Amino acid sequence: MIIKLTDVAGVIRSKNAGPYELTLDIIFSERGVYEQVVAANSINPKLIAGLYHVAEAHILELVAFDPAAAIKITMRRPRTAGDIGETDVYGAQQHAPLLGLMIDLPTREVDEREPPGSIV
Repeated sequence: MIIKLTDVAGVIRSKNAGPYELTLDIIFSERGVYEQVVAANSINPKLIAGLYHVAEAHILELVAFDPAAAIKITMRRPRTAGDIGETDVYGAQQHAPLLGLMIDLPTREVDEREPPGSIV
């Protein structure tokens, strides 16, 4: 099943994490979808590196934060905050590549012991 991230995440944002790093937050609207995304490893360092056209080593951390049904990604900034040529000192506009992201989730199977319409 293919889903668009903006259809299942209530919040997609980026922010400054110091002069050398950016943080991306994806907060899911439904815990079940969050759990599927995490279980399928649908959002991973390789994917994020590809979206942002950086080396995978620049993705410093990718954490699934269960209490908030969120995924937090920390990555190296392409330029130091406030440096000449740097265009977003607050890091608040760096989430744009995530907005068009399509995620392929495995289809959940219906358990034949359950009544019709139930999903296991």
